[in-house]
Amino acid sequence: MESDADRRILVVDDDRKLAGLIRDYLGPLGYQVTLRHNGADGLAEALAVPYEALILDVMMPGMDGFSVLRELRKSSDLPVLMLTALGEEADRIVGLELGADDYLPKTFSSRELLARLRAVTRRVRAGKNVAAPMVEFTAGPLRVCEESHTATLGDERLDLTTLEFAILLALIKSKGRVKTREHLIEEVSARRFDVFDRSIDVHVSSLRKKLGDDAKNPRFIHTVRGIGYMLQEADPSLPPSS
Repeated sequence: MESDADRRILVVDDDRKLAGLIRDYLGPLGYQVTLRHNGADGLAEALAVPYEALILDVMMPGMDGFSVLRELRKSSDLPVLMLTALGEEADRIVGLELGADDYLPKTFSSRELLARLRAVTRRVRAGKNVAAPMVEFTAGPLRVCEESHTATLGDERLDLTTLEFAILLALIKSKGRVKTREHLIEEVSARRFDVFDRSIDVHVSSLRKKLGDDAKNPRFIHTVRGIGYMLQEADPSLPPSS
C-alpha cells in the first residue's frame, strides 16, 4: 500500500471552501496541506518552502494561475497539478505548455484528485532512493539518467518538466520500438486518460522543442501515424532545428 505520510502539499486557490475541502480530504491521508488564496502569496510560498507538489487554480483575481506557473518555472521544477473551472481544452493546453504536469477539472472526485496527485509526485519520491546504481540510457548525444532525474543533450542539461522527463525516459527505454499513446500515457502517469485526451501530444511537442527536433524531419522522436511515438538514435546528418 502506497504511503502518503508527511507529504507537503501547497494549494493555491481563491475558492476558500474548495481549498478547505482539499485540505480536509488529504490531511487524514498523511498529507501536510498549506493553503494560500491568491497568486502572489502562493508563488512566494512555493519558492520559499520545499513542497512535493502544488495544486494551482487557473482563475484567480490579480495574479492568475498561468502567471504563477510562468514565474515558478523560471527557477523551480516543483510538480504542478492545475485546477480548471470547466476543464476547458484551451486552459489545459496553455497550462501544459507553460510546464504544468497535469490538470484537473474542478468537478473532480476526491479519488481522482488523490490518484493524480500521487502520479505527479511519484518520481520525486523515487528520486530519494539513492541505493540503486546510476544507469544512463543513451541515443547518440542524448543521455537520460532515471536515478538522478537528469537528461543531457551533448554537454547541455535539458530543462524538462516532471512529465516531459517521464515521457523521454519511457521512450528512450524502448529505443527503436513504437510506444502507443495509450501505453505511453499509462507508463508515465500511472493512470488512464480518456481515449480522446491528446494532452500527451502537447507534452511531446514541447519535449521536441527542447531537443531541437523538427516534427517533420525529427532527429530523435518520430511520430508513427495513428499509433504513437518512437525514439531512435539521432541521425548525425540532421542538424538540430533552430
